[in-house]
Amino acid sequence: MDKASFQFSFTTSKKAVEVFDHLIDPGNWWVGLFSETIEGKSNQINDEFSFKAGDGVHFSNQRLEELEPGKKIAWLVTTSNLSFLKNTNEWAGTKICFDIEEVAGNTKVTFTHKGLIPEIECYNSCTSAWTQYLQNLSAHFN
Repeated sequence: MDKASFQFSFTTSKKAVEVFDHLIDPGNWWVGLFSETIEGKSNQINDEFSFKAGDGVHFSNQRLEELEPGKKIAWLVTTSNLSFLKNTNEWAGTKICFDIEEVAGNTKVTFTHKGLIPEIECYNSCTSAWTQYLQNLSAHFN
């Protein structure tokens, strides 16, 4: 794992396949805080979707790069426009990942935003938002 990048983990009693099936659709978990709109697909490698939130404050486009059913999902951010930053394209080239593993009869979910590191401008506000989304996701499974 990339220790410098933002991470969030939780454990659930739900089966890995059930968790995976929920996570593969960002519309199931990347919503509910800032009037988000998600358009596009995320079912097969190279599928793309866009994420818009906060009345235009955040726009990003993601392409599904890694897919291991029941185990791993990773999207590459291909473009971003985060209007509240000096470098509005700061997320481009970062990866949004879920690793799913069976641990002692439960399922451990580890979210990593590779490239979202403390040295970049977005780190504090973006990790705060991610934490809210991921706490909601964790609550959904528990």
